[in-house]
Amino acid sequence: MSDMITADLVDLDLSADTKEAAARALAERMVAQGRVTDLEGFLADVAAREAQMPTGLDGGIGIPHCRSAHVTEPTLAFGRSAAGIDFGAPDGPADLIFLIAAPAGADDAHLTILSALARQLMNTEFTDALRSAGDTGTAAALIRGDEAPATEDSASSGAQASVDASEDSAATPVAASAGAAAGSTAPAPGAATESGSAPAPGATGTGERPFRIVAVTSCPTGIAHTYMAAESLENAGHEAGVEVVVETQGSAGFTRLDPAVIAAADGVIFAHDVPVRDKDRFAGKPTVDVGVKAGINRPAELISEVRGRAERGEVTAGAAHGTPVERAGDSTEGYGTKLRKWLMSGVSYMVPFVAAGGLLIALGFAIGGWKVNKAPSVMDHFVWTQTGSWGALLFQIGVVSFGFLVPVLAGYIAYGMADRPGLVPGFVGGSIALTINAGFLGGLAAGLIAGGVVMAIQKVNIPAALRGIMPVVVIPLISSAIVGFLMFVVIGKPIASAQKGLTDWLGGLTGTNAILLGALLGLMMCFDLGGPVNKVAYTFATAGIAVASPSDSAMKIMAAVMAAGMVPPLAMALATTVRGKLFTQTERENGKAAWVLGASFISEGAIPFAAADPLRVIPSAMVGGAITGALSMGFGATLRAPHGGVFVVPLIGNPFLYLIAIAVGVCVSAALVILLKGMRKQAPETTATDPAAGPATASKEAKQPVAA
Repeated sequence: MSDMITADLVDLDLSADTKEAAARALAERMVAQGRVTDLEGFLADVAAREAQMPTGLDGGIGIPHCRSAHVTEPTLAFGRSAAGIDFGAPDGPADLIFLIAAPAGADDAHLTILSALARQLMNTEFTDALRSAGDTGTAAALIRGDEAPATEDSASSGAQASVDASEDSAATPVAASAGAAAGSTAPAPGAATESGSAPAPGATGTGERPFRIVAVTSCPTGIAHTYMAAESLENAGHEAGVEVVVETQGSAGFTRLDPAVIAAADGVIFAHDVPVRDKDRFAGKPTVDVGVKAGINRPAELISEVRGRAERGEVTAGAAHGTPVERAGDSTEGYGTKLRKWLMSGVSYMVPFVAAGGLLIALGFAIGGWKVNKAPSVMDHFVWTQTGSWGALLFQIGVVSFGFLVPVLAGYIAYGMADRPGLVPGFVGGSIALTINAGFLGGLAAGLIAGGVVMAIQKVNIPAALRGIMPVVVIPLISSAIVGFLMFVVIGKPIASAQKGLTDWLGGLTGTNAILLGALLGLMMCFDLGGPVNKVAYTFATAGIAVASPSDSAMKIMAAVMAAGMVPPLAMALATTVRGKLFTQTERENGKAAWVLGASFISEGAIPFAAADPLRVIPSAMVGGAITGALSMGFGATLRAPHGGVFVVPLIGNPFLYLIAIAVGVCVSAALVILLKGMRKQAPETTATDPAAGPATASKEAKQPVAA
């Protein structure tokens, strides 16, 4: 802990009046100490974390924190405000502000110590000592654990000897409590254990075991709230005579509770803001499910609530394990996010079929000629020595592979929504979409309908005697019948008409309209580098070629999308090669890998650059991507395969012009990045060499990297 906070990282007279100003003031101290490389980038990460959930806590505490690529080592900065600063806590402003900065790849040992601080914030002796600290050195020593909080008897002047003598009995310092933070499955202090240790206060002395609770705490960052909620629940359980064992699913990883401990529990508390991992372990028990701040601010109420549910016999259903999307561990706030993940679940399973089928068909045309689609079945006619037969074989295998696209899409959308029970009605609905020529749009609708129907059936209370046949007989039968009725009779024809309209529109794209569409798709591909907007553009392109005989326009769109997606990583690789001094050593190393990633059509290769400097990298990439997309459409380049990068260039129509379109976009993006970073470089150099600037200012600016 000694290397995480020093007196230079403490401000006992923090004058900021807003949480943004407070974070900036403390972050500037981190920059001055070389702990943060890019002030604005780091503050953006802090603000993003703050936007997920306010970091104010009851008791006058604010804990802005984040994990950031701009942090060189785990760091704490502490500020004390006389007026108080609003961090969104229910009881008012905070006067103790801890800015916690963890590197994007922080090791478990450092994060464990940071989590120990979070636990110590629940200790009133610790916070009172910080409020009365007279100098920055004392405050830093208290946080590090070098000095124990002084009690009332030893708080007067000259009482240092008394403090030293009482260290063994004072509140546990942060460094010493790190082990408690790491042992996430340890029972609360004073709780009775399986081996028969002393019962918690309030437990009977007649051998009656106390009420047992297992809990899981987690927050989006997994550094502070996760462990504060655990400490709060353990303390409240100790006071209530209840055994509380907490599994902290934090940034330092987590140790799963012993199945025997879960089996012996009488109730469960989930205090979390991200989905609980392996939630199915706790099914069948009385459960209270709340946000992580509720675990910090009202733990006694939660314990009382779960005891009440246990007395009433209220338990979670056996299907509480969650769907595949919920088990992914990402935040599922809002219906829009859930819908996107359900759709992406289907698309992710469909894309390998598109890739295999598209490449096989393209190879079939390359080997057997453009009339290979007219060849008879290889079952009836196959000559081992004729290339045409081999081309026909590859083409026909590819066509069969394409036949699975829509059913797989629909089936796995339903799977993402309702788990395995959704597969049967999803595949049935997808197959019906093919039968009625509803195509890709029909598959989307069938998957969503199938998942919704199964989810509705699962909510119906079923007698225990029938539960065994529900997933095998009842759910597949009822859901398939409902989905089939809706697809054949109700919505099938309108969707088929919409699919035909979309196909006709794509087939009619020519001239300026095609070029503008290429530019738009290029912008989308480079906007978030593999994120939701990127996936929408890519899904739109793959939908067009996900048929046995795609139109020329659909293949042009696919070519434009892949070309634009290759631009950002290749541009960053070129920029680091041409002007390496504008980039950090890590970025230059990433630039070498970006050559291969970009050539392979992996847009995510540019993410490290965009994360470090989004305001310069992302706009530059978007400009280059738009130019490449527009040129590709204008040149009439076509692509039958949905992936592959330069490795499928032989299968591309107009390959030479296609490569020129990519090269132009890469050069434009690289030039813009170099220009913008070069302009940013001038500011710190001018300030540092200004004769009017004081030495402190020059020293501070010298800490800024030229790539900031």
